[in-house]
Amino acid sequence: MRVKIYQINSERDPDRTHFLGSDERNNLCGNLNINPSAYDEVFNAVIDETDLEEIFQRFNTVGHPLYRGYSLSVSDVVVTEKGAFFCDSIGFKSIEFDETKTQKPSDMMKIVYKEPGKPAFETEIPNHYKDLSKAVKGLLETVYNGDNTIIVCNEEGKLIGMKGNIHLDNGTSIIAGPFFVCGDDGENFRGLTDEETEKYLKKYVEPEDISDDETQSDVGFTIVGM
Repeated sequence: MRVKIYQINSERDPDRTHFLGSDERNNLCGNLNINPSAYDEVFNAVIDETDLEEIFQRFNTVGHPLYRGYSLSVSDVVVTEKGAFFCDSIGFKSIEFDETKTQKPSDMMKIVYKEPGKPAFETEIPNHYKDLSKAVKGLLETVYNGDNTIIVCNEEGKLIGMKGNIHLDNGTSIIAGPFFVCGDDGENFRGLTDEETEKYLKKYVEPEDISDDETQSDVGFTIVGM
């Protein structure tokens, strides 16, 4: 299920409602006073969890490589296919929430993201080394696809025991761990076009079943262009 998480940016919170639950907000403002323009988008991805309490637990323990926020807390907003929900002092409260008024980094680029054993999905990521490295959980390795797009994966994925994700087009080499596909502008990464996004969503719609033994047997392989 696709889940989006929004957290208050204190610089755009004149009423100082950050970390306040519904009772405190009602005492301060006379109502719940959810101001979408005070919120930043810190997560937009597909995850296994569908229950709000499970989502809360995940983002207070293991998190996610694409997560840009702090531990899920009171005053945060979680948006799922079922609607928008305010994280209260106890539980969640269904709310109206205009996502178009929220903000996110200006240098976001569109990518196709793929985790082992799961279908790929479209999302965005800040085009900074720190965020790119976090997305693949380590050092960056690039694989050029020959169509002005690049696979970006973890250089040490197989060495540190990450799960096998896909076979490259030569059928033998394996990429282990999460990876993403982005565009190549000749010098830097760029966001994918709509056509490129559709191409790689279709290409990686079916997860591959790759055993740990097969992945480990590929350790020491040097990744080359596809």
